[in-house]
Amino acid sequence: MQNLSLIQSLGQKLSPQQIQFIKLLQVPTAELEARIKEELEVNPALEEGKEEPTEEQAEESTEEVSEELDIDDYLNEDDYAGYKMQGDGNGQEEEREMPISSGSSLQEQLIVQLGFEKLDERQTQIGLQLLGSIEADGYIRRDLEAIMNDLAFSQNIETTEEELEEILYKIQTFDPPGIAARNLKECLLIQLEKRDDHAEENQLAHKIISSCFDEFTKKHYEKIQKKLGIDDEQLKEAVQLITKLNPKPGGVTDGLVKTQYLMPDFILTNTDGKLDLTLNARNAPELRISRSYADMFQSYHKSDKKDKKLKETVSFVKQKLDSAKWFIDAIRQRQNTLLNTMNAIIKYQYDFFQEGDESKLKPMILKDIAELISMDISTVSRVANSKSIQTEFGIYPLKYFFSEGIATDSGEDVSSREVKQKLKKHIEEEDKSKPLSDDKLEKLLKADGYNIARRTVAKYREQLNLPVARLRKEL
Repeated sequence: MQNLSLIQSLGQKLSPQQIQFIKLLQVPTAELEARIKEELEVNPALEEGKEEPTEEQAEESTEEVSEELDIDDYLNEDDYAGYKMQGDGNGQEEEREMPISSGSSLQEQLIVQLGFEKLDERQTQIGLQLLGSIEADGYIRRDLEAIMNDLAFSQNIETTEEELEEILYKIQTFDPPGIAARNLKECLLIQLEKRDDHAEENQLAHKIISSCFDEFTKKHYEKIQKKLGIDDEQLKEAVQLITKLNPKPGGVTDGLVKTQYLMPDFILTNTDGKLDLTLNARNAPELRISRSYADMFQSYHKSDKKDKKLKETVSFVKQKLDSAKWFIDAIRQRQNTLLNTMNAIIKYQYDFFQEGDESKLKPMILKDIAELISMDISTVSRVANSKSIQTEFGIYPLKYFFSEGIATDSGEDVSSREVKQKLKKHIEEEDKSKPLSDDKLEKLLKADGYNIARRTVAKYREQLNLPVARLRKEL
């Protein structure tokens, strides 16, 4: 297959075909169907169905037309230079990372719950505006005044802060607990209130968050005890209850949805040790060039080449035929590139895909795969950033398999994931009354044979969502 090196040297312009391929390569399987439908709607020369005639016949037909009909008789260079696909903009390449799409979202689940509330049409619109302001982690961080302005401008609904809060409080009773809170303090209080538990530790936990939140976040436990007049055991039970609450309620539901409904781009099966890779069937749509459009183009060689209207028609038909052919080619290139890239990843991480053992993942960077398949690193990056694979051990985003390497005392490279596992184990086994500092963790990891700097320990600890030693201290 031709090397699809998509990032050209500085100053070299990407062709429309390359732009088309780049955009399609980034699209996850879940969104591909919509993208194809969009192209079918804007290009009458593109049709669904198996190719009739075959691609070779269609190409021969186009070549025959080109030989019989000199397009220059109708068009000058400015008329057809730089044909672009629908939605290609100015030809500038986009570098944004595509999100992984799931079949059901937190928003959809909240909208269903809103439907169970006895709200009139106006209140429902206000509720939908509030739901639209909820961020991925489950919080509403926009000021209510700004949401009021949005309602006034976009929905022509005049409201007050009091009315907004009244509907917001209804939303805050929805699942997952803590949703639509405006800050962490409110999020924890909502969860405690929703427990409907009159036990002493629940009431005390509520009191700690409502009146000693700053002291709690800084782990100034003695100040809390003095302020509330409670003993060590009471404090310990309340703190244990608080630490079980969820600080990111949006993440829980979203995570569950992804586990259940994420549409994989690849499917890997293991039959007695033989790994078989297939593309999700939605990645292989049946598309063809319209025969009637090809025939229409071919008929023009018999017509008057001086006719101005005919010139415009030829320009339109030629553009649509080119666009259809480029789109079909780009879909095929996408399929080939996806399979080539994933096969290379499987070859590189063969031991992992046999057993699903995380410790068998090898250090792997984009360059390793790019060299294996003779493609540009940017091409591999686009595949890795937006695709996932279904295995017998679950669905994995391709980004999961890439990591930096850490040198050991023996000079071998190990995956940063392996080092993180060791780091996590040391923290889990530490004396919580005297938690390990990053300096001490660095020394322990070096004793394990990992050459790692303190700043890297701090980075890995943060990536594992583990707080600094002072905040890990327990009573």
